[in-house]
This record gives sequence, structure tokens and C-alpha cells, in this order.
Amino acid sequence: MPSSQPDRIILNLAEDPLSSVGINWRTACSEKESFLEFAVATDGPEHADSPQKIKATTSYLKTQQDEEPEIEANYHEVDLKGLAAGETYVYRVGNEGYWSEWFQFKMPENDHDVSFIYFGDAQNEVASMWSRVIRETYFQYPRVDFMLYAGDLINHEDSDYEWGEWFEAGGFIHSSTPIMMSPGNHEYAKNPVTLSHHWRPQFNLPTNGPKGLEEVAYEVNYPELKVISLDAELIDEIPEKKMLQVEWLEKILTENSKKWTVITFHYPIFSTKPDRINEDMIEFIQPILEKYKVDLVLQGHDHAYARGRVINRDGKDVVGEGPMYVVSVAGPKMYDVGNDPWMDRKAFNTQLFQWIQIKDNKLEYKAFTARGDLYDAFVLEKDKDGNNHLSNQIPNTPERLEN
Repeated sequence: MPSSQPDRIILNLAEDPLSSVGINWRTACSEKESFLEFAVATDGPEHADSPQKIKATTSYLKTQQDEEPEIEANYHEVDLKGLAAGETYVYRVGNEGYWSEWFQFKMPENDHDVSFIYFGDAQNEVASMWSRVIRETYFQYPRVDFMLYAGDLINHEDSDYEWGEWFEAGGFIHSSTPIMMSPGNHEYAKNPVTLSHHWRPQFNLPTNGPKGLEEVAYEVNYPELKVISLDAELIDEIPEKKMLQVEWLEKILTENSKKWTVITFHYPIFSTKPDRINEDMIEFIQPILEKYKVDLVLQGHDHAYARGRVINRDGKDVVGEGPMYVVSVAGPKMYDVGNDPWMDRKAFNTQLFQWIQIKDNKLEYKAFTARGDLYDAFVLEKDKDGNNHLSNQIPNTPERLEN
């Protein structure tokens, strides 16, 4: 249950990640107002002597999932803008008598490479079974520019208990590393299709997407990298919101001057689960990805692992060209994996996380198991014409394919 002490504190990736972050937290309803204090980090405790103080925007949320108790809480958010690229900051949230600890984060540099972690579905047994995965990412890569979730963070959209598990598992990592996420089908209720009531109060994501789809379809821009989130559930379920995203995606990619483009959404273009076809994604989204030479497509939903390049030419899928598609799973729920030609590397019954670094003309990718063992790797190098050349660096270990 929420209390006067702030909890579920999260740092979110902003539209301009070199100068801004979004910060959210939760308290009991008794805390009618809440504040954020921040300062440039110092080598000692003097940052706490005279921090800047910002009053948060506060919203009330009452939710209930099935037979769970009804939960009421106040959610607070601050857009922290005008930060200096490359600088390290500290912040805390709350009010007199109920301040959080001081958290520290570092802004990316203008000419720095961009590195991030990508997770497929966490979804089930998040605190007990997924927590080791995100913690292993921190052991392997303690400082990245952001973390990306490709949907199905939890299993039941309005389960406060499950959202609490997700925040518990992420802990101080979520409070210190900017996070971005796309909603999956489990972030939605059916009949009617309704986004989790928790989504917008507890996250603080960009609002630069199509009107009405703020914080689910949006873009983030680094100097040489554009990261785009699409809402695949709305593409699948609501024709008008599908077309809003299709038209918006085409527009921003037409105007895209970034060297690298990464897109994330939940339903895969090419599924790992046998006989699963996401028709709307194939018909409406795949042609745009190919037309504008999107480099990397990060997906979830299928609870297995595979990656490879595919392009449609004259109505036939041609393997080894086009965008690099990845499907991955971070939690313990598993499906069978197929044996399609596009899969350069695949895995069954394997929890993974992925580290990605983009610097100059090179994109480096590594996938690790929950143990921290390297399972897959490749490099994309971009030539002067914007074409990518693949170098597979798959470790000499067997694929995990036993049912």
C-alpha cells in the first residue's frame, strides 16, 4: 500500500535525452503535494546544502484488478529540463519528513556513443524470476544511457500488486537509469481496449507522437540515433489508431536525418512462435521499415529468442537483407520456437537481456542469458551509402532448442 514515504521512483527517457529527463513517484493520498530537489553531483555531501526545488504535478489514481483490493494513490511527476550534456546530477523526491534517498544519474555527452539494454517480456513472476535478469544487466553493464522494454512488463494491466513487483525488481536501477517502454497486449484491458490506468500516471514518456497516443507512440532523438516506440496493440485492435501511427511513422521517417534508427513495438513482424502471424504488422508496418532502411527492430510477445534480417522483394521474403529483427523474452514464461530461415540464432526456454551500442558507423549487439553468459552477438557497419554490412559474432555454443 502507498504511504507518505515516496516509492516507485523512476527516471524516464525524454524526447531530448541530452538535456531532459522525466521523473515519477508515488505516495499515499494524504500527500497532497510533493517536490523534487536536484543539484549537480559533488564529490561529497555538499550537493544537499542548496539544491533546486520543483513542485511536482500530482494526479490521483484509484484502481482495482479482479479480486485484488482497491488501491488509491497520488502519483507525482516532474519534467527536469535544461540539464547539461555529460553532467552528473543527484535528486530526491518527497516532502518534509518523507524524503527519498538521493539518486544519481549521468547525462549522455553530445559526442558520446549511445548504449542501452533491451528487454523482451518480463510479465510473469516478475519479482521472483525476472529480477535476476535486470540485476545481471547491472553487473555486466552498470552504466548505460537507457533501458528499453518491448511490452508486457506485467501480466494484468491494472494489478497494483504486479506493478509493485516490477518496480521492486528494478529498484534503484529504474531510479538511476532512464527508462523507455512500449505497451504490450498485457498492458491493455479488452472490451473495450483500454490502456492500463497505471501507465500515464506512473511513467513520464514523450508526448510527441500522434494525438491521443501520447506516451505510447513517440520518438527519442540522440545526435545520430532516433528511437521510436509504436503501440502494436492499437495497431492490431483499432483501425483508426493504426492508421494514425502508420501516417505518423511515415512522416517522421521521411524527415529523419539520423544515421541510425531503432524501432520497438510488441507484436513481431516475424514471429518465433510457430504458426503465429501478426497480419497488421506485416501489411502496414513492415513496408515502412524496409522503405526507410530502419536498422534494428526490437520486439517481444513470443516468449522465445530469434534474430535475423529479412526484406520482402517481389512478394517473397529474402533472408540476409533489410532491417535486423529481434524477438526476445526476459521473464520465465516460455513458448516453442520455430525453425524459420530468417533466424540467424534462436533459443527456447531461455531468459535473456540485450546490450546494444551505437558509435559512429558501427552498431554492436550482444545477447546474454540470465546467467550472464554471451548467447548471441553481431555487428552492423554502415557504409557511405547508408547500407549495413553484417558481421556475425555468434559464440561457439549450441543453440538452446530442447523442449
